[in-house]
Amino acid sequence: MDKKLLDIICCPLTKLPLELLGSDLLARLNNAIASGDIVNRGGQNLTAPLQEALVTRDSRLVYPVRDSIPILLEEESIDWSQVN
Repeated sequence: MDKKLLDIICCPLTKLPLELLGSDLLARLNNAIASGDIVNRGGQNLTAPLQEALVTRDSRLVYPVRDSIPILLEEESIDWSQVN
């Protein structure tokens, strides 16, 4: 993920800054996805693990990053509260 891009983008819902989700938290998210426990805000059950993700500074919303492109759409965001 490009550092310059991280410096200028923010969550479209909360307007909070975004940062790269750390590897430990990404592993937790991917475990929850593998268990079938994660639904994005668009109501779609996630089945594929994420290679990268961005999280709001308050750690409440996660956005997937696909092919180095952050997907900053409300319906693609994930409520972190679903992750155990």
